[in-house]
Amino acid sequence: MRATRKSNEISIRIEGDIVKYWRQPLDRDRVRVPHGIIHIIEERCKGCGFCVEFCPRSVFVISKHTNPKGYHPPEITDSSQCADCGLCALLCPDFAIYVESSQVPADDSGEIDQQN
Repeated sequence: MRATRKSNEISIRIEGDIVKYWRQPLDRDRVRVPHGIIHIIEERCKGCGFCVEFCPRSVFVISKHTNPKGYHPPEITDSSQCADCGLCALLCPDFAIYVESSQVPADDSGEIDQQN
């Protein structure tokens, strides 16, 4: 599932099909979607795949390379999709992932709004 936005139209892609919303949220101008910076400590990872399986934004995939323990750690596919939910860090049994809050784009012009 991947959301895209063109000017005043919001659409979402679910399993290859594009679904368009017929109206905009009323608080769209006031609400900022959080963004997180994901850090993976590959040496700790045992390749369980919980982060890949349960990430709501599909930010992770299993990598082809191995870590020093011989496991395949996750790779970040698109870090801009991270919503800073922290689910990956909560589910990781080896504490190999942590997420820190980041700056959020304020609007379509690319200006940055600092979150506290």
